[in-house]
Amino acid sequence: MRTYSAKPGEVKRSWYIIDAADIPLGRTASEVAKILQGKNKPTYTPHVDVGDCVVIINAAKVKLTGDKLDKKMYHHHSGWVGGLVSTSAREVMNTDPTLLVRGAIRGMLPKSRLGRAMLRKLKIHSGACPEHGYVAQKAEPLELFKKSGKDER
Repeated sequence: MRTYSAKPGEVKRSWYIIDAADIPLGRTASEVAKILQGKNKPTYTPHVDVGDCVVIINAAKVKLTGDKLDKKMYHHHSGWVGGLVSTSAREVMNTDPTLLVRGAIRGMLPKSRLGRAMLRKLKIHSGACPEHGYVAQKAEPLELFKKSGKDER
């Protein structure tokens, strides 16, 4: 018995649409990262990009639990003395909610050329379904979690 190793030329990609409305950000990010890496396929190979393409819609309606909207801070530095800029998750959500979702998913992907290639297969839209424009790819809707009153594990 030999171990199967996927080649880049024989990878078949599918497209998925994920509605992120009322789903916690971390749960959405972890499931999307698995799909982008291809860990949901039996042909997963760590050194080859075997993942699928993902379109996330309703990123503006993603849920942050607890006090994270006000207490979770995002920092970046200009490189100059005193150049630390901190913004809360609420401010980021009001300006561009796609940055919030992309940053969470990016942190769960490999930090290499392969991870950057995986991130290119991710398309994020803050609005609803008719705005995304990926109808020609025949993207199939993917239900991550059951949307009920309580969070089910």
